[in-house]
Amino acid sequence: MSIKKVDAKIDFVTEEKKILEFWKKHNVFEKRKALNAGKPRWSFIDGPITANNPMGVHHAWGRTLKDIYNRYKAMNGYELRYQQGFDCQGLWVEVEVEKELGFKSKKDVEKFGIEKFVNMCKERVYKYSKIQTEQSKRLGYWMDWDNSYFTMSDENNYTIWGFLKKLFDENKVYRGSDVVPWSGRSGTSYSQMEIIEGRKLVSHKAVFVRFPIRDRENEYLLIWTTTPWTLTSNVIAGVNKNLDYVKVKASDDSIYYFAKENLEFKRLDKQFKEKKQWIDGVPKLKTISQIFKERGGYEIVDTIKGKDMVGWTYDGPFDHFDAQSELGGYPYSDDNLAEAGKTGKTQHEVINPGKDNMGNDIVVAGEGTGIVHMAPGCGDIDHKIGDKLGFVNIAPLDEESKFTGKFDWLKGKKATDPTTVDLILEDLKEREFLLHVEDYPHIYPHCWRSGDELVFRLVDEWYINMDWRDKIKNIVDDINWIPDWGQEREHEWLDNMGDWMISKKRFWGLALPIWTFEDDSFYVVGSREELKELACEGWDDFDGQTPHRPWIDKVKIKHPKSGLVGTRIKDVGNPWLDAGIVPFSTLNYNDDKTYWDAWFPAEFVVESFPGQFRNWFYSLLAMSAMMEERAPFKNLLGHALVKAEDGRDMHKSWGNTIWFDDAAEKMGVDVMRWMYTAQNPEHNLLFGYDNGNEVRKKLIQLWNSYSFFATYAAVDGFDPIKDQISENDLQLMDKWILSKLHSFIKDSEISLNEFRADKLMRKFEIFLEELSNWYIRRSRRRFWKSEDDNDKKAAYQVLYEVLATSIKVLAPILPFVTEEIYQNLICNLDKNSPESIHLCDYPKADESKINNELIEKIDALRKLVEYGRSARNKANIKIRQPLSELSFHIEDDNIADFIVDQQGIVLDELNVKTLIRVELASELIKYDVKPNLPLLGQKFGKDLNMIRKCLTNIDSMEILDEIRKSKKYKLEFENKQIFLLREDLLIDSISNEGLSSNGDDSITVGITLKLDNNLIMEGIVRDIIRQVQTMRKNANFAVEDRIKIYMDIEGTIKDAIHSFEELFKNEVLATEIYYEFNEGDFSDKFVMNGQEVQFGLKRVKI
Repeated sequence: MSIKKVDAKIDFVTEEKKILEFWKKHNVFEKRKALNAGKPRWSFIDGPITANNPMGVHHAWGRTLKDIYNRYKAMNGYELRYQQGFDCQGLWVEVEVEKELGFKSKKDVEKFGIEKFVNMCKERVYKYSKIQTEQSKRLGYWMDWDNSYFTMSDENNYTIWGFLKKLFDENKVYRGSDVVPWSGRSGTSYSQMEIIEGRKLVSHKAVFVRFPIRDRENEYLLIWTTTPWTLTSNVIAGVNKNLDYVKVKASDDSIYYFAKENLEFKRLDKQFKEKKQWIDGVPKLKTISQIFKERGGYEIVDTIKGKDMVGWTYDGPFDHFDAQSELGGYPYSDDNLAEAGKTGKTQHEVINPGKDNMGNDIVVAGEGTGIVHMAPGCGDIDHKIGDKLGFVNIAPLDEESKFTGKFDWLKGKKATDPTTVDLILEDLKEREFLLHVEDYPHIYPHCWRSGDELVFRLVDEWYINMDWRDKIKNIVDDINWIPDWGQEREHEWLDNMGDWMISKKRFWGLALPIWTFEDDSFYVVGSREELKELACEGWDDFDGQTPHRPWIDKVKIKHPKSGLVGTRIKDVGNPWLDAGIVPFSTLNYNDDKTYWDAWFPAEFVVESFPGQFRNWFYSLLAMSAMMEERAPFKNLLGHALVKAEDGRDMHKSWGNTIWFDDAAEKMGVDVMRWMYTAQNPEHNLLFGYDNGNEVRKKLIQLWNSYSFFATYAAVDGFDPIKDQISENDLQLMDKWILSKLHSFIKDSEISLNEFRADKLMRKFEIFLEELSNWYIRRSRRRFWKSEDDNDKKAAYQVLYEVLATSIKVLAPILPFVTEEIYQNLICNLDKNSPESIHLCDYPKADESKINNELIEKIDALRKLVEYGRSARNKANIKIRQPLSELSFHIEDDNIADFIVDQQGIVLDELNVKTLIRVELASELIKYDVKPNLPLLGQKFGKDLNMIRKCLTNIDSMEILDEIRKSKKYKLEFENKQIFLLREDLLIDSISNEGLSSNGDDSITVGITLKLDNNLIMEGIVRDIIRQVQTMRKNANFAVEDRIKIYMDIEGTIKDAIHSFEELFKNEVLATEIYYEFNEGDFSDKFVMNGQEVQFGLKRVKI
């Protein structure tokens, strides 16, 4: 067989589907695995994709990166495991099932039945894991799809049991009460790691209220809060002892205390002006001064320090609620405080809460009033302060975020319901506690799955004491973080994190293996075998089931020491436990330590950076540090987010979400993979069809280069084995492109070994431009010519080597189009070649073919041509118009001599007749150097005028020459010495008379603008050539077809063609031309120089 002719028009989507069938039919993936079996191992850990919905384009970025490095390592002969995973358990699945069932709360689930609900969660996971599997295959993601792991598997769950058992044995597991973020809709708490995921910009009713100071008639603390419902549970008020506080008399003679700085403070002023972090329709916030002025004015009576207020007592706004009078707090009573007779109502006092664990003041001036209302049962910081200083907790909400019975008329009302807030405000106004209400925009946490506003609620949860965080920090430094700032970011999280809350009051998830007993003790079971051994009830009901609710709930155990019978807690685990254990559970840690040792640690993980420092990375590192005190992976590649083309997040409600299937069908996955690969992983990827079309043009450029070669190779029957050449047959351009090729191969290996495929793609895009728009374009006549000489064979051999090698370099990135090209260029010629490009070895650079001196010279020549084209554009002279002369200046004699030696290329590229080297750039161009006043003003201030004066007295070329040589220019005046950099100056170029010039520090060019009659006539012919070439294309003639031309022309146009007949015929592949019209196979009319002309083309059979 031989190379087949290729149509330049390509439907990438259709071809990709054919390639998928080819891989499947020929078992290419299985053959790659078999080829590498027993060779050095290279493994990666797959961050499991949530099997809950179809894939979006954001999922495909990480999956593309994983596939690239897997394919690259496979082509380098490594054995891989190819195991990917599905994240199965957790609230994200439960919420979707609840939506299907129309449920509104946890109680609906309990009425429906936990067993049926959990089984529906499992079914949803299986459904979407199948959908995501097919989508991933469409992406070209090579995985062992029959061996995917599921985080809901017994192995995964029981391995986590083992992890928790080890912590239990070291006394690191405990039950604690804390104020935590809570979703009333989902009926569960959220950890520190999770709340950041659901932060949203919202507007709340913020209020200024007054707390009456006891024993001070008509005097009040001015309080501000964005959560009026928490006022029901106020216990204390915090001030900063070092701040100044004003004593203000209002128009009704009431006295108010608040921070002095806050009186005229313009709250959120910048946000309002810039409309950033602002909500449309929310008015500008008033200052406290404005609020009092609108109420009749005010008078500053005195100023005192915060420390003078500490110890004041006050009446709370809801002291009439029973909860405020409950001894020891409500609903959890502290025995010691109860015995001391402490209640919320009796403990209302002003305190100085001091500083947080970062050393920052807890109370500051600014947004509020400088006096902070504190409810230890409703805020995490408030709770810590209250616990430290011995204040009661009043927690008003149940698990649905509704007020409980000790809160009077608020009982049963949901705290986050706007109606509830309105009722509270009405009540505060009626009882004269309310001073002012405003709409206040701020970032507030929401449930990242159900979307409801979170509250802060006092609950019992289960925690891991993280006092062993240094173990984790020690292994962080053993990892190669890409980008490298990831290492510092992980350390920041580890330095500031709290204990790890691991419990969820839900249904579908890891059943925490914690059994509690009547003496308040608890026991952690470490395995299924241990559970069976300790079980004293319910084992038969559980046996044969997965370790999930409700089956596991039936098992009771006998405590191995006390003999008491215990019941499992109803909580399920934090889902990051599920994902964090996979380096152990997926590698048979419990059952086959030899296998685990062979594959641990992994070489590589990939995941989106935002959020994962406190989520997956953290859980991986923490669990591995506890289990083995080793990092679970060696290299971590983090990437940013996928956003819409306009930079906004993608949201279904905004109509800008792009699903994977839609993108794959519309643009093709090779285009998508190119986009993902070329993106610097540190920066957000703006994904959309416009950007996709730009990438598609580059893919078409690659295809056209291949199509050009295949078309001529098919016509000429090129055979790389038969058509051998020698080194002497190679032209300079051949050696240059081969040198570029092997430099590119060398760079590609460096980039991929550093996990920076984006650098590879940037280099490839440059290389493709050099190949297509320089080498192929300059060599096309070598393919066109009829002589089958060694020069033509050399062109074929070189372009064949470049294409055949380049596609192997690109195969891990663009697996489909490279396979399509490989089948034609290689398999059609050599039946002994590997049947797929993905069974080939990755190319190795041949250092002997890299000639850096030649690269430097030709790159300089190309730059000279680029500046010549720019000079033409500046003069508005099209490239088809010949010019008499191009002059250039280059300091380097070797490069200048090379350009003169290769002047034929320059003359041809720029359509000029003569090339001349000049001694000085000033013969071609002048420069006007002016000071960059805004920048110099910032840097040198009052010296600006003197700098300006000095520069007017210095020759611009002197300044520029010195900056080119030493990167700076020294100015001296008034016993001062300063240095100006290029950025400090504005440099304008001025072409010398009769020239259009351009250049940089190394090359200057100037084209002569004067035209004689001969040049004008040739320009006319070249315009006609362009029109005829367009006609050839419109007639669907093949690029190699020869033609006859029939013309209806007169006057200047006819004279021009007469004068340049051979040029005309050669350029349009005409064998004969006739000065009389015949329609031929295709004809057309067009206007040239004000004259209508008509041409007919007839294909010549050869």
